[in-house]
Amino acid sequence: MRADARRNYDRIVEVAREVFREQGYDASLDEVAKRAGVGPGTLYRHFPTRENLLDAIMQSWVDRVTETADKALAFEGSDRDLLLNWFEQYVALISQHKGGPAKLTSAMGDPSSPIRTKCQVLSESNGRVLDELRAHGSLRESVDAIQVSRLVGGVATIADNSDLDVAQVRPMLEVIADGLLT
Repeated sequence: MRADARRNYDRIVEVAREVFREQGYDASLDEVAKRAGVGPGTLYRHFPTRENLLDAIMQSWVDRVTETADKALAFEGSDRDLLLNWFEQYVALISQHKGGPAKLTSAMGDPSSPIRTKCQVLSESNGRVLDELRAHGSLRESVDAIQVSRLVGGVATIADNSDLDVAQVRPMLEVIADGLLT
């Protein structure tokens, strides 16, 4: 990629991240192009579909998901506290953009979703935490990562739609954690 094309690409991704954070994932791509200082043709040359742009935005997020799961697994405390710490981090990860929790949660487990690979990373990270608890013998046997992702994602969606703060979300996460642990 030429240097000027790379600058345009990076600028579009940076601006799209800001616009989507402010207005949600359904924000106008024309607004993204305008704020990035490029024409719509330049935006669409780099990102033929909205999903391609979302994919580029979410790559750094994917790296953060893995790092966050690693930190959660290094947590020292009870299994319940480990699980609640992970859940709070999970909610924060999927709530970075207005509408993000609903978009990610509804795509979870959908093989035809354009953000399927991002959802897989999230589900796999969730699975790593659950496997750790399973190894401790503290997790119910019938629990699977996608089910838990959907439950916690549902709480995050409610929080996103209702503008709830962390203190209001925690009791809902506690109910989920208590239902998963033996």
